[in-house]
Amino acid sequence: MAKAKNSEKAIKPNIFMRIGLFIKQIIDELRKVVTPTSKELFFWSLAVFIFVLLLMALVLFILSKVFAARIMGALIEAPDVREAAVRYLDYRVYGFFFAYVGSMFRAFYVGTTRTRILTINSIVMVLTNVVLNYLLIFGKFGFPEMGIAGAAIASSISEGVSALFYILYTRYRTDWRRYKFRFTGFDFSLQKQILSLSVWVMIQQGVAFLAWFLFFLCIEHLGKRDLAATNIVRAVSSLIFMFINAFASTASSLVSNLLGAGYAEQIMPLCRKMIRLCFCFVLPLCILAAAIPYWTLRIYTDDVSLIEYAIPSLWVMLTTNIPCTAAFIYQFSVSGTGNTRTALTIVACTSIVYVAYTALLVYGLHADVALCWTADHVYYGCTLTASYLYMRYGNWRARKI
Repeated sequence: MAKAKNSEKAIKPNIFMRIGLFIKQIIDELRKVVTPTSKELFFWSLAVFIFVLLLMALVLFILSKVFAARIMGALIEAPDVREAAVRYLDYRVYGFFFAYVGSMFRAFYVGTTRTRILTINSIVMVLTNVVLNYLLIFGKFGFPEMGIAGAAIASSISEGVSALFYILYTRYRTDWRRYKFRFTGFDFSLQKQILSLSVWVMIQQGVAFLAWFLFFLCIEHLGKRDLAATNIVRAVSSLIFMFINAFASTASSLVSNLLGAGYAEQIMPLCRKMIRLCFCFVLPLCILAAAIPYWTLRIYTDDVSLIEYAIPSLWVMLTTNIPCTAAFIYQFSVSGTGNTRTALTIVACTSIVYVAYTALLVYGLHADVALCWTADHVYYGCTLTASYLYMRYGNWRARKI
């Protein structure tokens, strides 16, 4: 018995042995931790984006519902125009949720360089928008004639169809199980890395939207007819811009991939190739719309006199897509290098020139609305010049993506 007690005392660990055992257990547990691969990190980021984007959509929805009428009342003088704008926003804000979901899927497919689906989705979205505009604006085939409210509903539904298309395609044509679409909580260090780049992109988008909004406020002072013509022409330009935006987003992703892989010398040839490919889609659409301007504008209104009044503005707008294509591909390529602050600076400076030029034409020269559309030439020309110079001579080649 005495021997047994002595042996127990001999093997009983002291304080240092306990500390050593504790450290060994920690090391053993740390070995069980699996470091996420770049693919897993990407999809965890995607899950965080879904949650954050839906929260942003909800915030914008609430703010629009609460403050839109007051803001429009303060900015727009004509009562009927103000009422139409508020009626449009009442329905349009529902599209925020679909638009944000769609933007997440676009980021996913651009990031995985599977960009063909973006073009297909754009075509589906455009066709849905055109058909619903015809049915709901003019009340065709038994649908109610809703005017501008119908245009808002058509836009929101087309974004919903776009989001549904992405979801179904991802579910049935993509190996979604290995992509691990899930939300496992916030990783604040990851959020900080994402925001360090994306906050400048968000501000950039806000600045661009503000410039576009101020353009419409200036046109509103020319008269109701000029504003109506501008709205119709802008709707046509939005359809063409979907293709430009898809190619520019693709270019941004490919620039990041090439820079990260160490092939910086291939980026400028890539940009030129993307511009040529984009022209293959955009130029035929522009030529077709210019050849049949009456029927192009007839999609949005039955007012023959308004269509005839808007045709010169349509022709001017169509010519802006030539510099727009190159400008946006180079501008998105700047963001693709990871230098989002430079992209913001370019957009902010060109937006100031854009608004100043528009204000000069409207308030100083009282120019025709078609001439005011040349402001887009100024904007895209400045954007193209600044973005190209940065891509050509800027210090971005040594950046790590």
